[in-house]
Amino acid sequence: MKKINIAVDGLSSCGKSTLAKDLAKKIGYTYIDSGAMYRAVALYALRNGWVTENNIDEEALKKHIPEIRITFKTNKQGQQETYLNGENVEKEIRSLEVGNAASRISTLDFVRREMVRQQREMGKEKGVVMDGRDIGTAVFPDAELKIFLTASPEIRALRRFNELKEKGENITYEEVLANIKERDERDSNR
Repeated sequence: MKKINIAVDGLSSCGKSTLAKDLAKKIGYTYIDSGAMYRAVALYALRNGWVTENNIDEEALKKHIPEIRITFKTNKQGQQETYLNGENVEKEIRSLEVGNAASRISTLDFVRREMVRQQREMGKEKGVVMDGRDIGTAVFPDAELKIFLTASPEIRALRRFNELKEKGENITYEEVLANIKERDERDSNR
């Protein structure tokens, strides 16, 4: 059977990854979490001090973006994990701090260009399910199947809040809701 690329698009925290992972597993395709890629870049920038609460050192990040290689590997439990230059960073990239930084750096053209380049490279052989907030338009505009998910900010905040609490993060629902609304605002203006 001929393999295709499947793009799962939608708003932040609306279930794109859950759907894409389950679909890829069910049909035997490779799952690629594009959001994890931006989170890995954000982690790299945070570690190097190029992203703070109020500032992004765009010059430093632009200079070093060619050094960033993101790959995915499946662990023994069948879960996909994100690797940044060979280091497993799956747990680190799921924090609210990294997510917020990722949302900010994803607005930078040079970051987006490099991530789209790497994502397209991953999809060349087909048989990929990739999720993200612009996968169906910017990365795989010719994807054979495109799915778009949405939900209210309150529902998305509840999903994300429960996910973060499960991981032991000390955060309130109101903080998560505010973060979701900020991300929506940034996404709608990029």
